[in-house]
Amino acid sequence: MLLQPKLNVKISQRQVLTPGLMQMVSVLALNKLELREMINTEIVENPVLEEIESNDPSFEELAGREGDRERTAEETAVKEEKDPFEEIDFGSYFQEYLDPGFRTGNLGGEELDKPSFENFLSKPSTLTDHLLWQLGSVHLPDEVRSAAELMIGNLDENGYLVATDEELATALREQGIEHPEAALEEAHKVIGTLDPAGVGARDLKECLLMQLAAREREAEAAAERRASYRAQKEHEDDFSVEIDRRVEDVEKLAAEHRSCVMRIADAIVQQHLALLQKKDMRELVKECAQSPETVQEAVDVIRSLDPRPGQRYNNAETRLIEPDVAFVKRGDEYVVVMNEEDMPALRLNAGYRRMMHQKDADRDLKEYVKERYRSAIQLLRNIEQRKNTIVRTCEAIVRRQHDFLEKGIDGLRPMMIKEVAEEIGVHPSTVSRAVSNKYVHTPQGVYELRFFFSEGVNGPEGGDLPLVLLKRKVKKLIEDEDPRQPYTDDYLAAELQRQGIQITRRTVAKYREEMQIPSTHKRRVR
Repeated sequence: MLLQPKLNVKISQRQVLTPGLMQMVSVLALNKLELREMINTEIVENPVLEEIESNDPSFEELAGREGDRERTAEETAVKEEKDPFEEIDFGSYFQEYLDPGFRTGNLGGEELDKPSFENFLSKPSTLTDHLLWQLGSVHLPDEVRSAAELMIGNLDENGYLVATDEELATALREQGIEHPEAALEEAHKVIGTLDPAGVGARDLKECLLMQLAAREREAEAAAERRASYRAQKEHEDDFSVEIDRRVEDVEKLAAEHRSCVMRIADAIVQQHLALLQKKDMRELVKECAQSPETVQEAVDVIRSLDPRPGQRYNNAETRLIEPDVAFVKRGDEYVVVMNEEDMPALRLNAGYRRMMHQKDADRDLKEYVKERYRSAIQLLRNIEQRKNTIVRTCEAIVRRQHDFLEKGIDGLRPMMIKEVAEEIGVHPSTVSRAVSNKYVHTPQGVYELRFFFSEGVNGPEGGDLPLVLLKRKVKKLIEDEDPRQPYTDDYLAAELQRQGIQITRRTVAKYREEMQIPSTHKRRVR
C-alpha cells in the first residue's frame, strides 16, 4: 500500500490568555492585603512605578516648577558671577575639627554588628517544640532519648502517635540501636509523664487512660505534701493536734471516695466507652454496679479530659481580616465604599519618560523602559478594573439584600452568582473571583462576600428561603429538643413542612450532617 502525504484544513476555536489578561484575572481574585503586598513587590521590581506620598506634589505642580526652574536659569545666566568664596560649605569643611565628644560615628571606622529585630519577634510554640523542651531536662540513656525524639516527631496535630511500632523499631535499628523495642517501651513511659497528659497515645482509649493516670499521680503527690507538712509542724497545744487529726480523717475519706470514682472512670474507659458515647447512663450504672451518683461523678471526670491534647499547642495562627469594601447607609439608601486606606497610590516616573525621548540614549535601554512602561500601565488598568468589578458586584448585592442590611440575617434572600453576573454583564467566573476571599463591613457586622450567595428552597407563602436560614431553623429545633427524647429527621422535616417549607427527610439529614450534629440515637441521653 502506497502512503502519500495529504494536506487537511481544520478549523477550531480556543481561548488563549494573554499575559495582561492573566494578570487581570489574578488581580481580581486578590483581597486587599494580598493586593497591597503585590503592589509593593511591583514597586520594587519595576523602576517606572513609584508610590505617591501624601506630601508629594502633583503632576501639574511638577510641570509648573520645571517651567519656573528654566526661567530662573535664563535669568541667572545674564547676571554677574557669584563670588566663589560664598559657595564654600564651611560647616562640612570644619567638621573634622569639632569636638569629637559630640560625634556619633563609630571609633576606628568599624560598623558595629547590631542584633536584628527579627531576633526579638516571637513565634507560636508547637507541640513538638514543647515536648522536646521538656525532654531536654530529663536524664535518659542515649537510646531511650533517640526513641523518645522519634516518637515525638511522629505525633499528629492531636498528639496521637501515627507511626506503628514496627516502623519506629526499623528506624531505630537504622540508627544502630540494638534493642529498639525496649527503648520504645521506656520512651513511651517517659512521654506519658510530659505535659500535656495524654500525648503519645495510639487511640482515644489510651489517651484517656493516660490522663486518668496523670491525675492519680497529681493527687498522690498532693497528699504526700500535706502529710509532710503536718509531720514537720510543731503543735503548741492539744487543741491543734485534735484539729489536725480531724482534718486528716476528712482528707482520708475524701481520698477514698476520689479513688473509688477514679477506678470507676478507668473501668468505663476500659470496657464501656461505647455506652458513654451513647450517653446510656442506665446501662452504665448497671454495668458498674455502683450508685447513679458515683457513676455520674466518674462520667464527669471523663468528660473533663481532653480527647485531643495536642491541639492546644497546634492552634492555627489568627487570620487577619481587613474588609475590602463597606456598605454605608446615607439617607435611606446604602452605598458601596471601597476600603483604600493604606493602599499605595501609584504613578509613572516622569524621568524615565524623558529618557525615552533622548536621542543619545542606548537602544536596549529604551526598549527596556518601554517594556516596563507597558507592564506598569497594564497593572494600573487591572487594578482599576478590579475596583470597578467589585463595586458593581457589591451594588448588585446591596440592591438584592436591602432587607438583610436593615433587619439582620432573618432578612437574607437567596441569591445566585449567575443572577448577579447577568445583571452586571460579566461571566459568572468573574463574579466568583470578585467575591472570593473578600470581606465587607455592614451594619450587621463583617461578612464574607460569598455569604450573600446561597441557593433557595421553597419557603412559606411561596417565597424562597436561603439555605443559611433553613440550617438555622434545623439547628434551633434540635437545640430546643428534650435530650431524653430528641427529634428524629422525620419529625424535623414534618415540623418545617408545617411552617410552609417544602423539605424532605433526606434533605434534613444532609444539612444536619453538614452542621456536624449527631443523629437522634447519639443525641439521646438515657
